[in-house]
Amino acid sequence: MIIWFTGQPGAGKSTLAQALVYALLAAGQRVAAIDGEEVRHQTGNLDFSETGRLRNVRTGQQRAVELEAKGFIVVASFVSPQRAMRDAFKRTHDVLEIYAHTSKATAKDVYHVPYFEPPLADFLDINTTSQTIEGCVRTIIASMYGFKS
Repeated sequence: MIIWFTGQPGAGKSTLAQALVYALLAAGQRVAAIDGEEVRHQTGNLDFSETGRLRNVRTGQQRAVELEAKGFIVVASFVSPQRAMRDAFKRTHDVLEIYAHTSKATAKDVYHVPYFEPPLADFLDINTTSQTIEGCVRTIIASMYGFKS
């Protein structure tokens, strides 16, 4: 299974992904984490244009598929602004899309992606404004084991 966190910068994607990884590891699961910022630095793709972001998402999706094939639960965190790209990925792989969003102003608001398209179907909505990290992780784990993509 691939758990794909999406949402604007500063919405809590990486924080939730990290907390989920720890919870799954504590439960004895085999887990791999992929973070969009880490992939950028590993690949040298520091292009934050729409094209650069899409290239980064494609790289993350490829890595997620490779790790899932090796038996890992993959937890990935990427802005991934284009809905069509995320939807195509969900149609061809076992993906739980998690849309993390908040109404709180954050330091990353300056990096707001104006062309971000929120998901419309087959996703888990996590509003980080009104839930604790622990509560969000409990919601995600409950959805993982009953989710049909």
